[in-house]
Amino acid sequence: MALSRRVLLGRLAATGAAAATVGAAAGPAHAARPAHGGTTVHTGFDRLAADGYRLLDGHRTGIVTNPTGVTRDLRHIVDVMHADDRVRLTAVFGPEHGFRGTAQAGGSEGRHDDPATGLPVYDTYDRSGRELAAIFTESGVDTVVFDIQDVGARFYTYIWTLYDCMVAAALAGKRFVVLDRPNPVTGRAATGPVLDPAYASFVGREPIAQAHGMTALELALLFNDLFVPKAAGRPVRLETVPMGGWRRGDFFDATGLPWVPPSPNMPTADTALVYAGTCLFEGTNLSEGRGTTRPFELLGADGIDRRWAAAVNALGLPGVRFREAYFAPTFSKFAGKTIGGVQLHVHDRELFDPVRTGIALLVTAKRVWSGFAWRPDHGIDRLTGSAQVRTMIDAGAGTDDVVAAWQQDLARFRTERARHLRYR
Repeated sequence: MALSRRVLLGRLAATGAAAATVGAAAGPAHAARPAHGGTTVHTGFDRLAADGYRLLDGHRTGIVTNPTGVTRDLRHIVDVMHADDRVRLTAVFGPEHGFRGTAQAGGSEGRHDDPATGLPVYDTYDRSGRELAAIFTESGVDTVVFDIQDVGARFYTYIWTLYDCMVAAALAGKRFVVLDRPNPVTGRAATGPVLDPAYASFVGREPIAQAHGMTALELALLFNDLFVPKAAGRPVRLETVPMGGWRRGDFFDATGLPWVPPSPNMPTADTALVYAGTCLFEGTNLSEGRGTTRPFELLGADGIDRRWAAAVNALGLPGVRFREAYFAPTFSKFAGKTIGGVQLHVHDRELFDPVRTGIALLVTAKRVWSGFAWRPDHGIDRLTGSAQVRTMIDAGAGTDDVVAAWQQDLARFRTERARHLRYR
């Protein structure tokens, strides 16, 4: 019998995914080793496809994803699933930056039909609660799947897209499936201040640590246990597909997976390494490096000179050094103007603490540059999760004092976090 192009492509896709996931169910001890010496990690999608999509059998399925939803050979999972008759993929839901990733920060692609597949794409950005539940209902799906690469920081909005979609799915009576991907900066520890719920926003809906040290699957379990029932009146019907081969101490380059920028200013896994600390500069009048080839690794402003690098190097922060740097952003703050500042050079990522480093950079910038100012809307408070960091730095507190102030809340979060971890 002649095969249609769609059926043939679907079978080829499934064969490729199955081959890539040999040994996935057996866990890390049986994972093959890639050429770079790390562990071959099989994503949640790899394992879903290798199992013949049985978890989605008979369900009208919609998927929340973006350009990071790719297979190991860089095919988008929406294209793969659409070509496979075993999956009833009927809708796509796009987050901030959009499903295909064409929008900058604070933007999305709107409601449209995807040119490649013809599938309807619904815009979830900045939508939550019953508004988002109505979108799920309108789409006609039975099951909502989530597959997006996170970067491990509380204020990276994709984890709150996950949370909002879980709440909306619970309200709409939909099943919710999370396909896991690695935390690119490891899942070893949670660090940084914990959000005060009074400061909740789209860069932090619920009280978790600034660097949470969890995967999307683990966060979904925590959300469904602690937070979704309060927001929706009940937990969502949650199912998860874990990775095979990922270990908590793995940085992204140990996974054997391709890095696709999750957003326009997250070009490399090195960016993710520093982001949980240096994104705090979005709450100041300094450039956080947007509009350069090294966002969040380059920081600066008009009037800053070599004294900042000297001051922060004098602290002897573990795992990182700072170079006096001059650069001209092409957009965002100081666009087209040459400014001075620092570039972070992480030389030992095992020792590097991005959140402590971010606080140290704020403290020293305020001391050496008379032009330092917080953003007038106190966006720094939403990023750090309360007014505490801002008010302590304004009062002259040093890095150690600021870090010490959040340890009690962090200890409580770590206890809750430990109950929801699923990888060694």
